[in-house]
Amino acid sequence: MAQRTFAVGDIHGDLEALKKAIAKLPLLDDKDTLVFLGDYIDRGANSAEVVQYIRTELPNVLGAKLVCLRGNHEDGWLRVASGGWPEFVIPLANGCLATLRSFRQQPWADGDLPTREELQTMQHGGFFPEDVLDWMNSLSYFYEDPHAIYVHAGLVEKDGAWLHPSHTENPTQLLWVRTMRFFQGYRGKRVVCGHTATENLPPELSSFTPEDPLDMWVGENVTVIDTGCGKGGFLTVLELPAMKVYESR
Repeated sequence: MAQRTFAVGDIHGDLEALKKAIAKLPLLDDKDTLVFLGDYIDRGANSAEVVQYIRTELPNVLGAKLVCLRGNHEDGWLRVASGGWPEFVIPLANGCLATLRSFRQQPWADGDLPTREELQTMQHGGFFPEDVLDWMNSLSYFYEDPHAIYVHAGLVEKDGAWLHPSHTENPTQLLWVRTMRFFQGYRGKRVVCGHTATENLPPELSSFTPEDPLDMWVGENVTVIDTGCGKGGFLTVLELPAMKVYESR
């Protein structure tokens, strides 16, 4: 079946999970599309390798159209690199030290604390190669095809209506927004997103394995595929329109 879309959830530096999930996909052709929802970096040990794999290796073997969206972690680092948000790197939960060590090809383990030098380096993002920063700057805020709207975090509400991504005045909101009203109350064309871990969404409102709160979350018109990759979970890839699921676990 051609003209399929395969949406890939948040990866967060987990190269092993990414390769496992990709290996499970059927043979793709030039009528198929692979859409990454963003958050390629931070938390996992292999952020640099994930970016390298997606940018340089996948296009040579994939055989399908490749679409890479921007996540809030790419957005956060771009703000840091432009001098606008050094505080982004401070919370340990953001996983920024893992990214620094990955790009420096240095070992990292969960629970490591940054040295003074590492913290200073992270606060200006100068360790990122220019071509990686250019790539992150080029990432789109959303993608749409006949099957769905694909966006990292969700849609923005204004005057009681959910705005199409193209009508959102500040597109960075599409990367950071997180409201239960969207997951529970949005009605319209299907939206596939990541950003919010599925374990934090009400399982009783999901039509997909509600007995497993870690699994993909499928509401009436919103599908969430951030299943905790890079932070102890696994990677989910969703095939549309068939709604078939491929997982790294």
